[in-house]
Amino acid sequence: MELVVQKFGGTSLTDEQSRSHVLRHIIREYEAGGNVVVVVSAMGRSGDAYATDSLLELIRRNGDSLPEREKDLLLSCGELISAAVLCSLLRAEGIPAVALTGGQAGIVTDGNFGSARIVEIDCGRIHRHLTAKQVVIVTGFQGMTRDGEMTTLGRGGSDTSATALGAALKADIVDIYTDVDGILTADPRWVANARPLAAVSYEEICNMAQNGAKVIHPRAVELAMKAGIPVRVRSTFSDGEGTLVTYAQALRSRGIWYDKTVTGLAHVRDVTQLAVTDLDGPADLQLRVFRAMASHGISVDFINVMPTGVHYTVSEKDTPLAVKLLRELGFEPRVRRECAKVSVIGGGMNGEPGVMAVIVEALTDSGIPILQSADSNTTIWVLIAQQDLAAALQALHTAFGLHLSPVGGN
Repeated sequence: MELVVQKFGGTSLTDEQSRSHVLRHIIREYEAGGNVVVVVSAMGRSGDAYATDSLLELIRRNGDSLPEREKDLLLSCGELISAAVLCSLLRAEGIPAVALTGGQAGIVTDGNFGSARIVEIDCGRIHRHLTAKQVVIVTGFQGMTRDGEMTTLGRGGSDTSATALGAALKADIVDIYTDVDGILTADPRWVANARPLAAVSYEEICNMAQNGAKVIHPRAVELAMKAGIPVRVRSTFSDGEGTLVTYAQALRSRGIWYDKTVTGLAHVRDVTQLAVTDLDGPADLQLRVFRAMASHGISVDFINVMPTGVHYTVSEKDTPLAVKLLRELGFEPRVRRECAKVSVIGGGMNGEPGVMAVIVEALTDSGIPILQSADSNTTIWVLIAQQDLAAALQALHTAFGLHLSPVGGN
């Protein structure tokens, strides 16, 4: 008997009409005879009453002094409300259902409040409810320590809950429902003719997620990949199959050809490029720079190390502190603000000649200077001025033919 884990995000649960679509997907799987485990996020987005960001804002307006332990207690409320409401709706439709907190569902975490890691999942209670033919609704984004403390898993935590439960339950598939029709070749807010992807490999979607795509959290993909559980990213508001995510070899064995040279584009805005160059500088210049960044919790990216210095990027919010630290070390960095990182991603890129040439030609023809570049087996990154982002994404999307047909079809 098939076991399906379904995860519904906040936008899928916002209002009565959205929740009617959620019910339809759950009931379809249940009436087909499957075992169904549902993972829910808090309802809505920032500004909605029960959304995580709204709860955080409540604390900011009321003292802004809540310890991390108590903050996790508060933030767990959003998912509890979603689970209770969905349980009531299902039972009103004659579908037996039960709601469980993450801890009641057996999700055991470490004690790192606000960003806990799952250390174990005991599926015994879920299995008992499934044996009784109940739909099991689990609050995403949360777990419990061995000594009974409520914890939350950090951003993307509901995705992580879903794939972790899928792995522990040996589910046949994990369906991540969202407000878009699967994974697209680019962000449709920036590229009007972005197309849906029928299938991508775990490696590709990890790269897309890590480089700015917001459809699924990379930690969730990594858990699914480790367990070999296929994931589908689907729309709550349609019956489309969405995008299948699994091993590249599994896609080939299903007769799905997905590995075009380039599969999709991702981007990150509000990036600052820092360049520290000193021909007569200390021999340990690079070490001193990166040790200062690390000791103050500044994440660095896009790193180029040269004998005479370093180029790297930081987020806009970290720029003032990064510049201050460099000056305290006696360096005068060259600072280029308002940059964007564009990632060109594809499982068929490794060993394929000419990919960088296409990127350079497309951007040069559009009059867009490349400020910095880097590459890996499946990704090439370019740093550009943020004002050129829309033109760059469109030029690259067209240059690689991503607009011509659905990617990853049979």
